[in-house]
Amino acid sequence: MKKSISLSAQVVPCPVWVIGSYSKDGTPNLMTAGWGGVCCSVPACIAVSLREATLTYENIMERKAFTVNLPSLQYISEADYIGMESGRNADKFSKLGLTAVNSEIVDAPYVAEFPLVLECKVLHTIKIGLHTQFIGEIVDMKIEEMFLDDTGHIAIEALNPLVYIPKNNAYHTLGGKVGQSFAIGNKHR
Repeated sequence: MKKSISLSAQVVPCPVWVIGSYSKDGTPNLMTAGWGGVCCSVPACIAVSLREATLTYENIMERKAFTVNLPSLQYISEADYIGMESGRNADKFSKLGLTAVNSEIVDAPYVAEFPLVLECKVLHTIKIGLHTQFIGEIVDMKIEEMFLDDTGHIAIEALNPLVYIPKNNAYHTLGGKVGQSFAIGNKHR
């Protein structure tokens, strides 16, 4: 039997995204965000929701661009720290020894050491309540070649991305492949 649990905004797991942005003076900044996901296929868009109180919110409002950097398990402590410290108080790139790369496509930096990056320009901004949702069109996607399989697709097991469980305040990785979409369900046709 299903049991009602305390109401909260959680769909588990949440992605662990590190959002890259530039401040007004051009300082690169990072923020870990979990409220995000795909919201359109044509044009390819993602949505990330941020609180107005954050420096990243200010930066994206100013620059109309951001990057989504996907850390692998190797960078779990960096991703966690990025989510704990405000860019108003620390230069996270310097503190963590990470390299800020200036995107050639959007007005935002990305993390050289993280294996996957989406470069996004803001299409829409929607104030929802405590959070504002930024709809970003993905104008480029970059990945380290070592994380591609023989067919040129992302080798998710090699990438080993992190996911977040909000109520538990816990990070997890993904398990292995369990079935092929648009095929495994054929037994019910």
